[in-house]
Amino acid sequence: MSTKAFKQEKIEAMKEKFAKAKVAVVTEYRGLTVEEITNLRRALQKEEGDYMVTKNTLAKVASKGTQYEVLADALKGPVAIAFGFKDEVAPAKVMTKFIKDAKKGEIIGAALDGKFLDANETKKLATLPSKEELYAKILGSINSPASGIVGSINAVMSGLVRAIDQVAKQKAS
Repeated sequence: MSTKAFKQEKIEAMKEKFAKAKVAVVTEYRGLTVEEITNLRRALQKEEGDYMVTKNTLAKVASKGTQYEVLADALKGPVAIAFGFKDEVAPAKVMTKFIKDAKKGEIIGAALDGKFLDANETKKLATLPSKEELYAKILGSINSPASGIVGSINAVMSGLVRAIDQVAKQKAS
């Protein structure tokens, strides 16, 4: 049986994760082996996240007073929380892919900016592009008009050079 000090230590560790996290995804881990959970945790860590199996009461206490307090109703049964510390989309993507591949587990919901997202909304979140992909698209959009202008100027200049060359050849003949 857990001691009070041990429980307090777990609560403090969770409070730290909630304080650093940009998103928290609640999942059911029933049927997953320790090896699968370890692989899932590693996949999330590559995306600067973490996966924590916890007691629901401890998670509720740790989330009190934070934007993740909205998860309280989702913390029922054997659940774990996937945290995203850098990207809001990555944990949902990793969890969705893992559940699809393993055919085990289930997304219950997520908390993002103090709002609860149900399972369907969390799966939709997983379809969004990551920040890096969005940055690349924005830069591409910004560079596109400039590239077009450069191409147009080059085409006009090339045409002018060819025309002058043709006139010079005609006068030389």
